[in-house]
Parts: sequence; C-alpha cells; structure tokens
Amino acid sequence: MATQRILDFLATRRPDGPCLVVDLDVVRDNYRAFEKALPDSRIFYAVKANPAPEILKLLAGLGSCFDTASVPEIEMALNAGATPERISFGNTIKKERDIARAFDLGIRLFAVDCVEEVEKVARAAPGSKVFCRVLTDGTGAEWPLSRKFGCAPAMAIDVLRQARALGLDPYGVSFHVGSQQTDLSAWDRALSDARAVFGALAEEGIVLKMVNMGGGFPTRYLRDVPEAQAYGQAIFSALRKHFGNRLPETIIEPGRGMVGNAGVIKSEIVLISRKSNDDEVRWVYLDIGKFGGLAETMDEAIRYPLVTRHDGSETAPCVLAGPTCDSADVLYEKTPYPLPLALTVGDEVLIEGTGAYTTTYASVAFNGFEPLRAYVI
Repeated sequence: MATQRILDFLATRRPDGPCLVVDLDVVRDNYRAFEKALPDSRIFYAVKANPAPEILKLLAGLGSCFDTASVPEIEMALNAGATPERISFGNTIKKERDIARAFDLGIRLFAVDCVEEVEKVARAAPGSKVFCRVLTDGTGAEWPLSRKFGCAPAMAIDVLRQARALGLDPYGVSFHVGSQQTDLSAWDRALSDARAVFGALAEEGIVLKMVNMGGGFPTRYLRDVPEAQAYGQAIFSALRKHFGNRLPETIIEPGRGMVGNAGVIKSEIVLISRKSNDDEVRWVYLDIGKFGGLAETMDEAIRYPLVTRHDGSETAPCVLAGPTCDSADVLYEKTPYPLPLALTVGDEVLIEGTGAYTTTYASVAFNGFEPLRAYVI
C-alpha cells in the first residue's frame, strides 16, 4: 500500500519524526471506483476521515459531495470549492447556534435522530431537508457505530412525522452499518428497515425521497476486503429487493474507503526491551502511539500492516507500544504482533493503511509531542 510515489518522497525528503504521507493518485482512483460501483448514488465524502485541504480540493473537483460533522468542516468543504447543496450536516448531535450558522452558509440538508433535534433544526434552519438516522446492529464491522447514533425504526417514523408538522422537509432515512464493514449483507438488513419507514409514512401522505446508506466501506489492512464493485452489486441488489422499481435517491458516505489505503505513516523504533530475563515477548516502542494518531488501535480493533527492512526474515510475537508516559499507550498486546527478530533501535517502520482517522485523532501536544505531521503528494 506504500506506493512508489510515497517511497520516493520518503527517500528524498527524509522527514524527521513520525509523519503521514498521502498519495492523491490513490484517492482519485478510489473515488472513480465508487462512481463506477454505485453510478446512481451521490458520493458524500466523510470529511472527518481526513480533512486535508488537498484531498478536499481534489474531491470537490471530481464532483464529490461532502458529509460534515461541524461548522469548521462545512467551511473546509466550501473553501475547497464545494457549493452548499453538495454539503450535508451529517452529525445528529448539533448545537442550535451551529445549525443556524450552517443555515446561514447555505446548508439545507441535516441529519436527525430524535424529535428534540428536529425541533432545533426547525427553529434554526426553517424549511430545510432532514433525514432520520436509524439504528443498526453493526454486525460484521471492525469499528461498530451503533447505540450512540440513530433511533429505532418505529421512532424514526415519529421523528419524520414531527419534522413535517414543524415545517421541515422530511427527506429520507439514513443508517451506518459500522466502519470497516466486511459483511456484504449488512446493507440488506438496514435497507429493509429503511423501506419499512418509507412505507409507514407513505400511508400518511409523507413521501420520503432519499436513503443515505452511510459509510462502512473498508480499506485493506491485514486481511483482504471486497472490492468497491462487490459492495455496489450487493447494495443495488438489496435496493431492488426492498424498493422494487421505485428506487429512492441514494447517497453514500465513504471516508475510510476513500482515503485509508492512500496513506502511510513513517515511524521509528525508539526502544526494544523485555519485562524480565526469561520474558519471551519483546516490547517494541515506536515514536507514535495511540495519542499520536493511532487511536483506532483501541481494543485492537484496527490492526495496521507494518513494513520493515527486515521483512522476510524470522519473526517472533511482540507487544507494540507508543512513546508516551501513559500505560494506555499500548497498540497490540492481547494479540501480539509478529515482527522480525532482526529489528533494532532506529529502524524505520512503515504503518500502512493510515490515510484515514489518524491526523485528526492525534493529540495537540500530549507529553510535549507535536501533532502528527502530514504531507499530501
């Protein structure tokens, strides 16, 4: 996943300290793969995955829309060249003054998952379109997103009914099957729930128009994942199954699947040690850890591929940890990571598949370490 362009950049620039390098050619290829896989769906890139201005500008130029979680993200998308009708405020947890600011900026598409949020949107963004997020179980996802966001389908009917009563446009339903979702049938289950909401409201004369099928499209880490085309075929089949020939408008919100495999983090081994004289497991400490951008190793959910100059030689399991004075800064311990026995202090380690959810997860200055630097090429 480290492209030749990334390797050449690291070889010639030799940046000091841990850093992320993102190859825009890979992002462009990923966007076109999503376009081909789901030609009838609008693509709303999840800005939170990686908001680098170069990435947003590239995607805006390709015609992408943008899913945003905050007013600053909305402003980033606008600055990159997106027009307001290509931006959704997709966070279901918003301050009323932020809704008002988004409305002033021209945003007219908002996510909700409860009547209380609908009331805020009705006051601060009158007449806007709203879509209600429905809970999913997240089965098959490596980073589930259930419980905190969304409501039961039966409640979604009430929420959208109230939206109409308050003068909003009840536009549709959304769901998120969980990040790094490898179960192709996950969208089938969620679309079944969406169809039920559509049907119940249609009986009351409220005609929903859109299904936001969320993100969840994976990037390859240590295991192979289905190609975008496979997801497209599975999703289209599920749409046909549940909606027949009356297909709604659909949008997707790839984040990880758009930029994950486009980035590589260069790191360095700071220390290799053991905890006792007869300890068979080495502790390998990198100059980057959970607080430097690798927060998704929490509960060892995401296991990144590691590349070293000694690959191909004999390996042994290691505990992999970060450099900070925090006992939680351990990346892989429950399932130790096999690394070459020949590794030494100062060796470079490339952490692949790190284009998404790394720079924005990095702390500002925990233990005095600077935030993760990024280069977009």
